[in-house]
Order: sequence, then structure tokens, then C-alpha cells
Amino acid sequence: MPIDEADQLLVSQIKAGDSDAWAELIARFEGRLLAFVNSRLRNAASSEDVVQETFLGFLISLPNYDPATPLESFLFAIASHKLTDLLRKQGRRPTIPLFPDEKGERENHREPAGHARVASSLARSKERKSKEEQIICESLQDLILSWIKNGEYERLQCIEQLFVSGKANKEVALQLQISEQAVANHKHFVVGKLKDAIKMAQIHDADLQGLGLS
Repeated sequence: MPIDEADQLLVSQIKAGDSDAWAELIARFEGRLLAFVNSRLRNAASSEDVVQETFLGFLISLPNYDPATPLESFLFAIASHKLTDLLRKQGRRPTIPLFPDEKGERENHREPAGHARVASSLARSKERKSKEEQIICESLQDLILSWIKNGEYERLQCIEQLFVSGKANKEVALQLQISEQAVANHKHFVVGKLKDAIKMAQIHDADLQGLGLS
């Protein structure tokens, strides 16, 4: 398949840390990715999360991107991987039904007042956590772009193994052939940046442990 020169130029600009090129990539592919993911999930919020993780995964994988692979195929492959991960997780624990009952309607019944208050509290908590996760994702995107631009691939690989693969410091050190202290330093730097981003967004008492930043 012929290499799309426009796509390769866009990738090169993103590697150089061009934020306009990054915005163009999202504008070009976000709608198609959302349609693809939502056709499987039938859940707008979950689909948006998967697409956001797809773009983050693209940035992390960018140093290993093969120019012979069409950019669209590369992005959809990442989206398929993220979608498969989510579906597997949903299969391992109970989830809220994605569809109404066979009559097309949900039961119309009144919940006790106490239940309603709990539900409202949970909804606010979920909304707040979603905002925290969005800020972290956007901050990570900015950090990854700067690492790619500056050739800081050790830090990029380290954070991928720690935050994406969920490996321990010792495992990452062995895999990357660096010291555990170097891994700890990379982790400390990134966690500090993400915590600063949350503070700047004026989110007080953020659940850093729940977000994997403790």
C-alpha cells in the first residue's frame, strides 16, 4: 500500500512536538474512532474513554510507529486493543446494563429517598473522577509530546511500563536495563507533574490513590 505523505508529514510534526498537528490528528480521526467504538459498546461515555486512551496509546507507541503502516490502520488497531481490554474487564465483573428491557422501557418505580441521595452522591463522585482523569490524560499527552520532541525515550518507555502495563519498579528496571532508582526518579517526576496539574485545576482532595498516583 502506498505511503500517505500527508499522514507521514503529520506524524513527523507530532514527533516534533507540534500541538497544531496533534489537534489536527484528533479532529481527523476522533469522530471515526468514536463511531467504531460506540457501535460495539453502545455507551457514549465509555466510548469516549476508549478513544481518549487510544490517542494516549498512539503517543506512547509513536517512537515505534512504522511509516509503512497507514495512520488510520494504526489508530484503529490501538482502538481495537483498548476496546478488547474494556470488554474483557466488563466480562469479569457485573456491569450496568447497556440496553433497556425487551419492552424498550425501564421499570418505572420510585426509589427510597435515602437511595436517591446515595445515587446522587455517587453520580457527583463519578463526574469528579472523570474530570480528574481527563486532566491527567491531557497532562500526560503534553508530557509525552515533549519527551518525543526531546528524545527522552527512556522516560517514555519507563512510564509506559509503570502506568500502562502496571509493572513494579524492579520489573521495569530489569526490562529497560536501568537502576531501580532511575525508575523511581522517572515515576516521581511524572507523578509530581500530574499532581500539579490537578492542583492547578483547583480540584481539592483529589482521589490520587484511586487514580493510580499515590
